[in-house]
Amino acid sequence: MSVPPVVSQDHEALLASPDPQLAANKRLVYDMYRIVLQAGLADRAHEFIAEDYIQHNPNAAQGLKGLVDYVRASRPERPIKDTLDLPLVHLMAEGNYVTTTFVRPEKDAKGETYYSSWFDLYRIENGKIVEHWDPMLKSDPKIDPNDKRI
Repeated sequence: MSVPPVVSQDHEALLASPDPQLAANKRLVYDMYRIVLQAGLADRAHEFIAEDYIQHNPNAAQGLKGLVDYVRASRPERPIKDTLDLPLVHLMAEGNYVTTTFVRPEKDAKGETYYSSWFDLYRIENGKIVEHWDPMLKSDPKIDPNDKRI
């Protein structure tokens, strides 16, 4: 039987940092995830994402428009919540980079649930997200990560 990783129960503690710039970078990524990726409000992406955004997910096009199109094609709009519903394990910031780690429940060939992890890395410049990496493969379908809750 697969055991899920322990998830954070205190997102505010994850967002805190004695360095105000690191705290601001973490909040930017967290709020982008909450408003754009979780709530599906693609029209608000410009508040968080730079126009010339570099995307390393092979299933999304480059630039702000590429992210907006991906969000619109992969999830419905939902109410904005104060916290992330996805099972957040950790949020780290160093320099201009922020990394998120989520638990990812999946089904094996027998239909049994097992747990994996999903990592996103964001680069921040001038108060906007300018670059993104994740482990998505070109062969993976577009997904709504909001369906990956434990």
